[in-house]
Amino acid sequence: MSRTEQLIRQTGVEEKSRGRWLALSVLVLAVLLVAVDATVLGLATPSLSEDLKPSGTQLLWIGDIYSFVIAGLLVSMGSLGDRIGRKKLLLVGATAFGAVSVLNAYATSPEMMIVARALLGVAGATLMPSTLALIRNIFTDPRERSLAIGIWGATASAGAAVGPVVGGALLQHFWWGSVFLINLPVMIALVLVGIKLLPESKNPVAGPWDLVSVALSLVGVIGVVYAVKEAATHGMTWEVAVAAILGAGALYAFVRRQFTLPSPLLDMRLFRHRGFSGAVLADLLTVFGLSGLVFFLSQFLQLVQGRGPLEAGLAELPAAIGAVVTGLVAGRYARRYSVRSVVTGGLAAIGLALAVLTVIHKESGYPLLGAALLVVGLGAGFSFTVTADVILSSVPKEQAGSASAVSETAYELGAALGIALLGSIVTGVYQGFTAPASVSGPVADAAHESLGGAVEAAKTLDPDTAAHMVGAAQDAFVDGLRFASGVGAAVLLATAAAAWFLLRGQRLQEGVEH
Repeated sequence: MSRTEQLIRQTGVEEKSRGRWLALSVLVLAVLLVAVDATVLGLATPSLSEDLKPSGTQLLWIGDIYSFVIAGLLVSMGSLGDRIGRKKLLLVGATAFGAVSVLNAYATSPEMMIVARALLGVAGATLMPSTLALIRNIFTDPRERSLAIGIWGATASAGAAVGPVVGGALLQHFWWGSVFLINLPVMIALVLVGIKLLPESKNPVAGPWDLVSVALSLVGVIGVVYAVKEAATHGMTWEVAVAAILGAGALYAFVRRQFTLPSPLLDMRLFRHRGFSGAVLADLLTVFGLSGLVFFLSQFLQLVQGRGPLEAGLAELPAAIGAVVTGLVAGRYARRYSVRSVVTGGLAAIGLALAVLTVIHKESGYPLLGAALLVVGLGAGFSFTVTADVILSSVPKEQAGSASAVSETAYELGAALGIALLGSIVTGVYQGFTAPASVSGPVADAAHESLGGAVEAAKTLDPDTAAHMVGAAQDAFVDGLRFASGVGAAVLLATAAAAWFLLRGQRLQEGVEH
């Protein structure tokens, strides 16, 4: 080979490598879009509650309907991306996400907000599986892919940090709807740059998109999650029983149908791989243990400890910083030691940090809370990065969309169940507080709906009575938060033990794919 030919080949390789990382920069914008939206809602909840005046149940629906819809549609959207093209689905979804964000920003009632969050979930379901699937196809070198997944996860964590800080700054000067409008510049940049830089990829032999399976998946997931949520909040009723039976029946029919289709929406044989199943289970239970706590933490910082929105956002930074740091090195550590030691250690760290939060009280100093959040972030960065790598490495790249969707479904389903169950624990304990005897029925009822409702209702009372009622409400809220933290800790420690066995012998790939 001549010197000129060597230079031409080397230049081509460098341009291809540079193109991969530029494409990744576009994909992480999509992750940033979803992560920022998920975190700013918790920060905006107090002011949103004051403006829209949702009931306690409506507030939970506003918090978790987004995750419900995403969880119900992720498998379908991941499969759709495999068929029509992941780039195309990503760009269409990003455009819709930006447009629906405007609807969220200008919602005028709790009902409208719930519908807007549901529509945002439909758009969001197109983004996450597409980003991971494109990473699986763009990065054929396993070590490069591990780093790319680490950057992907670190961006999600950075978005979780940027969301509260930027959202807090906005809430200092604007109304709560402004936190949704920050999606627009990110979406515009993603679409304009993505059109030029992202390569298209799809499964060339995927077959038709089965609409019956799509419907069964959506009805099944939403039915089961709704039943769990309502049973935790209101107990077992005939409506809950009907929803549970309908959801379980739809999921059973979905699984049976996948085995009979020549081109299934989701290849159920993926779950025969122990590493794949173990990683999916670890993701689901980890997010379950974390999500309810995170959803109520912003309320604790603002409504119990009296921090402003920006200060509350900054207070949550240690978790994101920890996740960014460990996410970037998780693949290297998993290869040096083992997959199961890194994942198990990460999960155990989160569990122990949550256990520490069972001793917090209204006057707890920030060092305790900040240290716990930092450890949570460090553990999550190790665990989520390595399990995502395991899931993607366990399947052929043609099925990357379906595998990514399963991973994201576990994440979103865990978030929905965590907010539903752990959130219901917080709400149930909170509603047991005793209002002062002089407080009238309607005011007492409003105070028992949510902590935000109690703070708002107290404005109609004389200062002494208001202080007594708000103090009792805050104590009850913290009791509920401690209880939920204990449940989350137990779940995380049990998941760590399960991961140690399920991920036995699991290794990350080494060789370059051709």
